Amino acid sequence: MKHLLLLTTLMLCSSATLPLFAQQNSFVKDYLERLENSRTYLLLVAETMPEDRYEFKASPESMSFAENLMHIGWAMDWHSQTLLGGREARDWNTDTELKVGEKTKDEMIAAINNTFDETIKLITKFDVSTLDDRLDYLGLNRTKRQIFLLLADHITHHRGQMIVSLRLNGLKPPRYILYQ
Repeated sequence: MKHLLLLTTLMLCSSATLPLFAQQNSFVKDYLERLENSRTYLLLVAETMPEDRYEFKASPESMSFAENLMHIGWAMDWHSQTLLGGREARDWNTDTELKVGEKTKDEMIAAINNTFDETIKLITKFDVSTLDDRLDYLGLNRTKRQIFLLLADHITHHRGQMIVSLRLNGLKPPRYILYQ
């Protein structure tokens, strides 16, 4: 009788929690698809700008095209590896992997592509039961789910600035509709 009661209790609990885990798993699955599309589109944008215009700034106080590209990588690394993955943050003063520095266009694109690989690897293994865990986000109390969304918004924000730079240089950006 105890076994039947235990089995019934386990079945009821699992039937109540299974939809929750399925929703969280579908969130990560949908997020990864969107992140892959974001990568594809960002790399096309980066390829469209000629290397000799990578230092172009839309205004004196703006980041250059190259700085926007590498800033996306830096922030992606921080959001995913540090905030979601728990790794210590890179030291902006000494770490050069995700800074423009003397990198060529191809080296910057490779660095961004690698950062997407590392981010996707982390998210693929992400413990979805922690999506509602809260953490400090620059003084704001945010869930890990919100960090995922903030990361996507941040990529879009800086990629949009890069698209403006393409237009100001008379270049036609890749068609976005294919990468939503």
